[in-house]
Amino acid sequence: MGKLVTFGEIMLRLEPPERLRISQAHSYGVQYGGGEANVAVSAANYGMEAEFVTRLPKNPIADAAIRELRGLGVTVSHIARGGDRMGIYFVEHGASQRASNVIYDRAHSAVSESSPADYDWDEIFDGAERFHFTGITPALSPACAEICADALRAAKRHGVIVSCDLNYRKKLWSTEEANRVMSALMEYVDVCIANEEDADRVFGIRADDTDVTSGTISDEGYRSVCRKLTERFGFSYVAVTLRESISADTNRWSAMLYRGGEFYKSKKYTVEIVDRVGGGDSFSGGLIYADHAGMEPQTALEFAVAASCLKHSIVGDYNRVSKEEVAALASGDGSGRVSR
Repeated sequence: MGKLVTFGEIMLRLEPPERLRISQAHSYGVQYGGGEANVAVSAANYGMEAEFVTRLPKNPIADAAIRELRGLGVTVSHIARGGDRMGIYFVEHGASQRASNVIYDRAHSAVSESSPADYDWDEIFDGAERFHFTGITPALSPACAEICADALRAAKRHGVIVSCDLNYRKKLWSTEEANRVMSALMEYVDVCIANEEDADRVFGIRADDTDVTSGTISDEGYRSVCRKLTERFGFSYVAVTLRESISADTNRWSAMLYRGGEFYKSKKYTVEIVDRVGGGDSFSGGLIYADHAGMEPQTALEFAVAASCLKHSIVGDYNRVSKEEVAALASGDGSGRVSR
């Protein structure tokens, strides 16, 4: 079985306890996470061989992040070491009608200042079956955008299936810059994953009859988005997660898949949120595993949505669930009853 390779930034995650605001905090809980690392952890949970590639400084904080990844079953043998600092982000969890907030402190991080010479992609992709990255990584710096392009060209040389979660972050770059950089990278992408806003913000492809602020989602509008993305970039398939935000505590969660000219829609979950950070990454990890395992499109979609539904109940970036737990929920067991 070929391995999954992911490339991006892992950060130190700091958050006040008990939903305190940052202005109230006198201590912070410590975790680690980042889009592509989160996907690698999910895939490893389900039994895939998964490797995470990045650049980290030589210090005890980075060592701890690497050690945790290794303990979760992720291969870390091609992590480059160098630079002065690891990126940090702060999470202020919302409640009721108060939205959550993320504050980045990641300028001049080790990976953002890495160079193409730090990565031997032909060696990294030896034995690889899949490669996953997100739109966050090329947004970190022009060098990271260049490294992503190098990785994608190498992936194609090795016959590797490439997936990308568009993951637009307005705190990292403008829509104009995202459009320019990501449009060039899409030439190498087989599987496009997006949330309900990404296609509009990155490529200007908007779903009709939809207002994400009010939680109004049009299935037909997103069918059109999937078609247009496929027509423009030639993707093998497109998946879109659909979040209907009722409040910071309660969301409705579902997804859509467009493959081979056919549309698939998942069941919809009403989610009481413990931690929504990493929810999209857990969907990507679930979808990659399900496709790798040869599941039919509808079954694969239901597995991915169930995986991300469960992630919303888990503190931290990583989705610490087994494939058996995901399969149980996807098959209809969402009662939450104690397992004895």
